Amino acid sequence: MQMVEIIQKKRDGKELSTEELQYLVQGYAKGKIPDYQVSAWAMAVFFRGMSPQETADLTMEMVRSGEEVDLSSIRGIKVDKHSTGGVGDTTTLVLGPLVAAAGVPVAKLSGRGLGHTGGTIDKLESFAGFSTSLTTGEFVSQVNDLGVAVMGQTGDLTPADKQLYGLRDVTATVDSIPLIASSIMSKKIAAGADAIVLDVKTGKGAFMKEEEKAVELAQAMVAIGSRVGRQTVAVISDMEQPLGLAVGNALEVKEAIDTLKGQGPKDLTELCLTLGTHMVVLGGGADSPEEARRLLEEKISDGTALAKFRSFIEAQGGDGRAVENPDAYLPKAEHIVEVQADRSGTLATLEAGEIGLCAMQLGAGRETKDAPIDHAVGLVLRKKAGDHVKTGDVLAVLHANDPTKAQRVKERFLQAITITETPVEPPRLIRAFVTETGVEKL
Repeated sequence: MQMVEIIQKKRDGKELSTEELQYLVQGYAKGKIPDYQVSAWAMAVFFRGMSPQETADLTMEMVRSGEEVDLSSIRGIKVDKHSTGGVGDTTTLVLGPLVAAAGVPVAKLSGRGLGHTGGTIDKLESFAGFSTSLTTGEFVSQVNDLGVAVMGQTGDLTPADKQLYGLRDVTATVDSIPLIASSIMSKKIAAGADAIVLDVKTGKGAFMKEEEKAVELAQAMVAIGSRVGRQTVAVISDMEQPLGLAVGNALEVKEAIDTLKGQGPKDLTELCLTLGTHMVVLGGGADSPEEARRLLEEKISDGTALAKFRSFIEAQGGDGRAVENPDAYLPKAEHIVEVQADRSGTLATLEAGEIGLCAMQLGAGRETKDAPIDHAVGLVLRKKAGDHVKTGDVLAVLHANDPTKAQRVKERFLQAITITETPVEPPRLIRAFVTETGVEKL
């Protein structure tokens, strides 16, 4: 088998065999195939695409290139949730304890963030003492005992995917649906999930700006799951504006606590209930979506979900008092700066990407992998798209430790919004569901 023949075959739009993809991935991972040949193949895929079977084969070869987490000793069906990323996306912090409270085990491998705010681990480290440095044995034991655990991602998962992603990043082949889908799904499968719920974002603050492309990506990932024996469901959700109200690590943690109390923002609550419903059904915790949603709402209203969150935080060394009293025990910024409307009208747009960059400029995110973050800083929205505003109304509150940065961010925030004289409808939160049987647009 020759790599040049594989490149030619894909260049001509033909389907590669399982053996050819195995040769390519394993050869590249072992350093036997040079970057320039894999770059040529990736560009051929970019223009010619891949069949569902090719995409599934590529995914599984990337899984086999490294360690696979064995969660078989965890009782029950392990359901993982993945979001394609967004601004103010706090769903994992809510869903972990909420779904566990409903009787479905949540064994989550998470990472740190690169961009506007921290990742799940960074947010959880807003709790003093919290640690994700668990052994696999400790991780499994905690899920069996408590129903939920979060562990840092091991560097040995899908090394071939890491190599290929780095190459795609410098060869203008990142925006390939089959390559994106196989990259995401390889990590979820290697992490040991039995079933997967995907939250695919669309809009100005999402990787997939166009809804049509988001649906296409969701279909590709659901097809991979189906072919490799993992039940997979995708929800297409809005990211034209930030999800919820808080953007920033400790601020998002507080918002997650509010949501588990039943006092969170409507959009964050609704998305968590939607994703959680699918997780509970796939995990065998309910026979129907209606039953699953009722169960989740009950766990919020009776305090079980919040109690589960505190137990989870304390089990991993965190200060559980912050769950009961976040204002006293979570990091707090020194300066609070209000951003006020300079005219009356309807808040038509809140550009999610720009608002995320506002939070990063305050210090909530990192521009490079090893940069420090400030857990206390960020912003909290007071208005969302579709709301009527009057001159002087507070649109957002900035939480800053550097007043100079706060003033610059205040100006940037005002550039990221649009106020119009005519009323506008807020963007639809849930756009579509994607399953093995097809796409249901809402």
